[in-house]
Amino acid sequence: MLQDLSLYHHPITDLFPGQGRSEDWERYHLSDEQVRFFIEKGYLAGLRILKEEEIETLSEELKDLMNPEHPGHSLFYEFHSNESKDPTKVLFHALGAWRIKPGFHDLLWHPAVLTKASQLLDGAVRFWHDQLFCKPAHHGGVVAWHQDYSYWTRTTPLAHLTCWIGLDDSTRDNGCVHYVPGSHLWPDLPITGLTGDMSAILSVLTDEQKKLFKPVAIELKKGECSFHHPRMIHGSYANTTDRPRRATVINVFRDGVRSNSDAPLLEGVPVIPKGEKMGGQFFPLLFDPENI
Repeated sequence: MLQDLSLYHHPITDLFPGQGRSEDWERYHLSDEQVRFFIEKGYLAGLRILKEEEIETLSEELKDLMNPEHPGHSLFYEFHSNESKDPTKVLFHALGAWRIKPGFHDLLWHPAVLTKASQLLDGAVRFWHDQLFCKPAHHGGVVAWHQDYSYWTRTTPLAHLTCWIGLDDSTRDNGCVHYVPGSHLWPDLPITGLTGDMSAILSVLTDEQKKLFKPVAIELKKGECSFHHPRMIHGSYANTTDRPRRATVINVFRDGVRSNSDAPLLEGVPVIPKGEKMGGQFFPLLFDPENI
């Protein structure tokens, strides 16, 4: 029987660097200049997270998870796939890999992610949910402009952060993420959808916001990451190349965020009543800088 790895709130392999002495964490710290850039622009990109052998392990796990008959699919919160029998042509998006595969489970505790996340959140880091993305070769795979927090208002207050990690080189041609610098300072916008229409968001922007809508392409080498604010407007275009573009995403929030819903916060997860602090099996504390 497949075991649910969400029961383990610590690394279960030696794939990634361990949580050792305080000086081991300090080498992953962002500079003051990098933190200021994030505060001003709403994102930070080009940060090395994974080594080649780590990328290979996660890529093999992803290949396994993309099989629609994998027994672990019952543990995904969401699973979307065109179910092509050719693995190079599978359009794939899923939430919950940390519950199924040890590499994706242990990635949540990677010091290079958590140290930076704690600085940007200014506090202890608690897990929200993970995501897997695969845009196959010569495929649309468009993710329309949006703000993450528009979909996350079931938690409050806004104290969230996203880390996007490439398992392939991410380029303009294969559908890299684009950010609109400074848009994290805008208010919550109405949801205009995630698929297909990259112009839909223009219908809810003010004239001033339209003038400031100047996206930048976030091209990354595989193993590099970007962090972005939950109100950052971002999206990605089609993959027009001969190779897939694969990525994994870790979404976190500052410890102390509370449920804002009396419905399940993720599919299949027990209800955390509105007003109660997020925690328990599915929202573990990943890192507290006070404890190193």
